[in-house]
Amino acid sequence: MKKLLLASAATALVTSPATADDVKIGILLGFTGPIESLTPHMAESAELAIAEVNESGLFLDGQTIAGERADSTCIDNSAATAAAERLVTSDNVVGIMGADCSGVTMAVLQNVAVPNGVPMISPSATSPAFSELEGDAAHWFFRTSPSDARQGEILAQILLDHGYETTAVSYTNNDYGQGFADSFVASFEELGGTVTLSAPHDDGEADFSSEVGALASAGGEILTVLGYADEGGAGIIQTAWESGAFDVFAMGDGMFSRGLFELTGNRLEGTIGTVPGAEGDGPELFLELTEAAGVMGDSSFTGESYDAAALMMLAMQAGGEATRDAIADNVMSIANAPGEEILPGELARGLEILADGGEIHYTGATNVDFIEPGEAAGVYREYRVEDGEFVTLNFR
Repeated sequence: MKKLLLASAATALVTSPATADDVKIGILLGFTGPIESLTPHMAESAELAIAEVNESGLFLDGQTIAGERADSTCIDNSAATAAAERLVTSDNVVGIMGADCSGVTMAVLQNVAVPNGVPMISPSATSPAFSELEGDAAHWFFRTSPSDARQGEILAQILLDHGYETTAVSYTNNDYGQGFADSFVASFEELGGTVTLSAPHDDGEADFSSEVGALASAGGEILTVLGYADEGGAGIIQTAWESGAFDVFAMGDGMFSRGLFELTGNRLEGTIGTVPGAEGDGPELFLELTEAAGVMGDSSFTGESYDAAALMMLAMQAGGEATRDAIADNVMSIANAPGEEILPGELARGLEILADGGEIHYTGATNVDFIEPGEAAGVYREYRVEDGEFVTLNFR
């Protein structure tokens, strides 16, 4: 049965062009910019969930869904806001799967989602600031990724567990980088470690020698880089390694990309780091599902993207209508117990249970459990780079 589900979902990924009658979900990700190597896999994972639901024919008496892509750029708030406005006004989306980077996500939430009453489920906006949302903002925003407040704590403990007691920190100069760095530095020092220097770097620069020079002068056994794989984070690592300032690194989730190997070569050997991840039946089924569909399911935030899209569709089914309110009003209930567990490849079963008036607990690809104000409690994968591969060491 499981193999039939996987093969069926793989076939369903080949979708028809959107029609005027389709229920539309926006897929707002940085298809250009500092994480452009990650976002195609994220979008394809969300579209895999959409195709799975469409093939079932069980969504709201046979209605079909279309994903509408738009570019957040990850770093340009104005461009992301304009892209979101087009999704809302021109495409009339019922919800937005996205955005991705924390800064543009907050801009879209405040300038588009809240004023227009549009739900957002971000797979990757991890700034701790979203945990403090209240009122309308909290009503319309959810995320399938955990907060960097937790990631900072976990990464700090990992460094100490590997024997590193001193570190310099370079973080991307935006909401994501600042929030992550603040959490990491506070946790590392509270646990007894020493941060020699915590300093920002700006994406888009051609030369990072001055930033690396300051980090090198401060010293440290390891350099912790909380940036982006396609931008400044890679530049910091390359410059630090080539100058002899550091030869061992720790990285946050924004750096987890196979494309980073192409930019930095063997400079990553021995690197340790964190990325949201989980273990168990759900994650294993998701990897089988994506492999069958030709999607790179083990890339960053792919499971979170599948789950974000799935939650939107299941929430509408629970609410009995393809509306924005149905998503916002039902996401929390279907993402938590009680109810029958729904895993990747089982969206049709979830739709059927809900149509019959039953309850589901969607655990999906990332073992979803939501805490207030609407975010994943979160599990992180600890990895080390060995022979040019990200090797999983643990889940925390």
